[in-house]
Amino acid sequence: MSSSPQPEPPALVAATAMFIEVLVVGIGALTAAVLLLIALIGPATTARLTPVAGSSAAAGVGLAAAYALGILIDRAADAALTPHRRRLRTHSFPSDAGYAQARLQLADFPVLAARADYARSRMRICRGWALNTLALTIAADLAMLRYSFEHRSLILGAITALGLTTAFGFYRAWRALTVTGYRKLAEQTTTSAANQPVPAQPPPSPASP
Repeated sequence: MSSSPQPEPPALVAATAMFIEVLVVGIGALTAAVLLLIALIGPATTARLTPVAGSSAAAGVGLAAAYALGILIDRAADAALTPHRRRLRTHSFPSDAGYAQARLQLADFPVLAARADYARSRMRICRGWALNTLALTIAADLAMLRYSFEHRSLILGAITALGLTTAFGFYRAWRALTVTGYRKLAEQTTTSAANQPVPAQPPPSPASP
């Protein structure tokens, strides 16, 4: 009896990396959702629900929710930044056809394609966390408003400033990775095309008398 075919290692690694990438983004979104829930239900109800939140069932539900939220945040961040990303792409690829052709050429070089995939993974994480940080900042401010403690205004201001600065930092990182990725793709595909051997031309046929 023949064994069932196993997935190819590169495909398995890519799928694992994608799962981790979505989960990393989703954990931030889930944290923001929990902070927002705390702001809505208040300190007393939060204290009663704390034992339930530490159970194994809650951990499993949280992991699934983080993955689902990661997909939503990734799509939302992509939709928000797509117009800007397309403007950045025109610096290296004036036309969509040229970009599509470069992507096809890169597929012929597995090492370069793997590096490009890694760069895009970092770009997607920065893109998602730029949105996550804004959500975390708002949710944290709302949650802290439900509690009374000393120097609350100062702490709220510090958290807001830190959150906005971090969100801007993630945006700048996304922009730098995006610009660099397009530039390297243009350089690598141009160099690779130039280094490809020119096919030999058949000798000219002798002229007929």
